[in-house]
Amino acid sequence: MLQPPSDPSLLQLRCFLAIVETASFAEAGRRLGLSASVVSKTMARLEAAYGVKLLHRSTHAVSPTDEGLALIEPARAAARALAEVAQVLDHSGERSGGTVRLTAPVAFMRHCLVPSLPALRRQHPDIRFDLRASNELLDLAEHGVDLAIRTGPLDGVPGHVQVLWFACPWVVCAAPRYLRDRALPETPTDFASHDLIGFRASEDGLVRAWTFRDPETAMRVRTVPDPIAVFDDGETGWRAALDGLGIARAPLFLAAEALREGRVVELLRPRRDDDMPVSILRRDTRLTPARVESVIAFLRRQPPSLRID
Repeated sequence: MLQPPSDPSLLQLRCFLAIVETASFAEAGRRLGLSASVVSKTMARLEAAYGVKLLHRSTHAVSPTDEGLALIEPARAAARALAEVAQVLDHSGERSGGTVRLTAPVAFMRHCLVPSLPALRRQHPDIRFDLRASNELLDLAEHGVDLAIRTGPLDGVPGHVQVLWFACPWVVCAAPRYLRDRALPETPTDFASHDLIGFRASEDGLVRAWTFRDPETAMRVRTVPDPIAVFDDGETGWRAALDGLGIARAPLFLAAEALREGRVVELLRPRRDDDMPVSILRRDTRLTPARVESVIAFLRRQPPSLRID
């Protein structure tokens, strides 16, 4: 089955009109800032797409055919309309209001972003939010998302700009009820005699390792826990630790409130490993609307509180 041709582009219409008005591929190219060969190829594609000859070409002259003459006024009207569309889109980015679509991991959305929304709304009452809690890194352009909050190293995501927001340590914690009548671990090897709660990553199905930093040598110590329970959702595993099931490792943004309230105790604090980066991802900066810039600026001024004492 033959495929219908795609609609003429603004470039094709502008090339056609410039050729008609200047009677020259070279002059049309100079007017548009293009080479004569680009103008010629653009017109050839337009004619081929519709199977119609729009221009008479000779060594010394270019003139429209009957079909070309019939196209001039509709092409001018369409080119004006498309130019107005482009102008509206260009100026729409200057508006401070509108909807900002944002995605973040489920736990981060619940514990960090949602609590900040009232203050953000007070500062920017003309902004609305479309929030998508997902542990998967979405392609922002494909899903129509403005911003993504992601944790850990990203190693560069094609087509996106990464801005470091804040750094967050991992903490190893247990509820007082679990630690009652048990010896506190002093080194990672002491975990062998404790009930551990593990996290299984969906990417590879492996239980995530715990890492520590030796306070004397600064060397990193890596251990894979032998858990009595494994969860594929970090927040659910953390809830199990709060209920006294065992020892769990979690990012401080998830554990901070429970630590402040004494519902859990941090273990091996002097052996905390390097902080985990939390980043804001957006599409190309040149395409960032004012409302998105406002949200980024607010978030960077007010990172989640990691205070625990």
